[in-house]
Amino acid sequence: MEIDISTPALLFPAITLLLLAFTNRFVALATLARGLRQRYKDTPEMDATVLGQIKNLKTRLLLIRNMQALGIGSFFCCVLSMVLMYLSRQVVAEYIFGGSLFLLLGSLILSFIETQISTRALNLELSDLESISSQK
Repeated sequence: MEIDISTPALLFPAITLLLLAFTNRFVALATLARGLRQRYKDTPEMDATVLGQIKNLKTRLLLIRNMQALGIGSFFCCVLSMVLMYLSRQVVAEYIFGGSLFLLLGSLILSFIETQISTRALNLELSDLESISSQK
């Protein structure tokens, strides 16, 4: 089964929206990092919760960077496969497009992992609040 030039073009909106979502995650983490920094400045005796959040944040930032890199690679391969189809290099274009799908899949897997880590970070923050409310 041969694909035509419009097949890779179908991924353009999906990849663009994913990259936008990844950028929004990055912005949210940057805001959180600034908040943690201020929290540290306000109370330099770092408790285990803040240290856990900082470690978690570093891991998430690394994952988001890799998610973006894979998403950009996927987008690049989509465009390259379209160019190759235009140049009548159908077989090579199909392999490149397949690579694009695998890069996109990798980006989505990293996104899932980052979401799981994010949930753990939120649970850590909530456990801190629970311990404060139980002391009252």
